Amino acid sequence: AFAGDPRFNFILLDKNVGKRKAQIVAIRRSSGDLVLNVDSDTTLASDVVAKLARKMQDPAVGAAMGQLAASNRSDTWLTRLIDMEYWLACNEERAAQARFGAVMCCCGPCAMYRRSALVLLLDQYETQLFRGKPSDFGEDRHLTILMLKAGLRTEYVPDAIAATIVPDRLGPYLRQQLRWARSTFRDTLLALRLLPSLDRYLTLDVVGQNLGPLLLALSVLAGLAQFALKGTVPWSAVLMIASMTIIRCSVAAFRARQLRFLGFSLHTFINVFLLLPLK
Repeated sequence: AFAGDPRFNFILLDKNVGKRKAQIVAIRRSSGDLVLNVDSDTTLASDVVAKLARKMQDPAVGAAMGQLAASNRSDTWLTRLIDMEYWLACNEERAAQARFGAVMCCCGPCAMYRRSALVLLLDQYETQLFRGKPSDFGEDRHLTILMLKAGLRTEYVPDAIAATIVPDRLGPYLRQQLRWARSTFRDTLLALRLLPSLDRYLTLDVVGQNLGPLLLALSVLAGLAQFALKGTVPWSAVLMIASMTIIRCSVAAFRARQLRFLGFSLHTFINVFLLLPLK
């Protein structure tokens, strides 16, 4: 539909070189002040570009992301849960980080970058190694960390809405979460040196995101050990996890003005019995 339109330039590579290298080729051949990264399964609202570009008018901002939603939300019970998970990740985690100008991951489905900063960071981005091997995952998080290390702000724009297709079965969902966990744990090591230059809240946030799952896993293991060795149910741990779940979901339902967020409590079972052991 757009092949003959002079405003568009399509780059077709000889083979699949992966998302990161494809990004780099396109960025090096671009000429605009701003670069918008959109995943192939993502649909943007008509005003997304304008709203992100407005945030980027501040020269101190290196990147900005929009709010993500599941375009196939109504397909299955899992897609409904993931849609709520995305809302919470954007409007709790990213929104809180944006208060201090340091969103720790501008998500791949919809993120805008300042090209002048990108060009300076491309070599670092392209040659990233992990355990001595070229890295082929976690592009969005790593690029965000590089922006922050360069002294630029990263922002969240809640009314720039992007809808993306999410997994509708547990197998693909768990594989996706494992990829994201690897990226989070790896790039946390990079972020540790960065944290002293950021607000102290960001230190608390990063430590909580990494220690929280570990402490929850230890709590679950201790409860299982108590049940196996003593034959008694660890009610204190069960009630603590249940109460934290109810409080979080109730606050989300109040803030979003949507009762459906009470149903997000079902995600706790997936988290405790599937995601924690996997991670």
